[in-house]
Amino acid sequence: MPVKSRRSRKSRKSAQRLQRWLWWGLATFVSLSVLPVLVLRWMPPPTTAVMLQRTLAEGRSQDYQWMPLTRISPEIALAVVASEDQKFPQHWGFDLESIWDAAQANARGARLRGASTLTQQVAKNLFLWQGRSYLRKGLEAWMSLLLEILWPKQRILEVYLNIAETGQHTFGVEAAAQRFFGRPAATVTREQAALLAAVLPSPRRYHAARPSEYLLEQRNRVLQQMTQLGGIAYLGNILPAPD
Repeated sequence: MPVKSRRSRKSRKSAQRLQRWLWWGLATFVSLSVLPVLVLRWMPPPTTAVMLQRTLAEGRSQDYQWMPLTRISPEIALAVVASEDQKFPQHWGFDLESIWDAAQANARGARLRGASTLTQQVAKNLFLWQGRSYLRKGLEAWMSLLLEILWPKQRILEVYLNIAETGQHTFGVEAAAQRFFGRPAATVTREQAALLAAVLPSPRRYHAARPSEYLLEQRNRVLQQMTQLGGIAYLGNILPAPD
């Protein structure tokens, strides 16, 4: 057999072997990413990537108290949507208009802006590490897509309200309501809900129990947006019937 023919057949076998490995690698990646998303559709997350990072960095446990959505004031849900992601009921995990606006602002050299939806924040905080990189943003987009496909909007909102960082060593609105207001999340007032939402952009800097003048201004802005959205009715069928 000519040398050239043997080399050609060997190259084809190597290419086929590489292709098989790539398919197996892709199938393994998809399986390993889909499985936890499916499990956590019904099971409360025992912890999150951000909580683990905080625990390791600070050497102390975090206050995290899971609470079903039926036992969280709908005012909190509305305040968070009004503050963080007003298109949450309509989009499929990505607010393309906000992403474009943020990209344009960043290209002009303006202060770095984000455009993360609640879905993207759940994907990042639940599964991924902190920081900025193309790899992490790619994984965040993939996990966000899985969440939108495999979870209903109600579940995404429920998990967000439970795992969002709401203060120093504090995660979720139940832990925050107990710590800052001395009451369960089910009985938080409209003003308190707006204050919690105002803390979310920088929960390790702002303190809901000792709000600064700036934070109170942000609370009032959230209250105004809650009214402009039309109140609780804006969330429609996303919110469950109370217990």
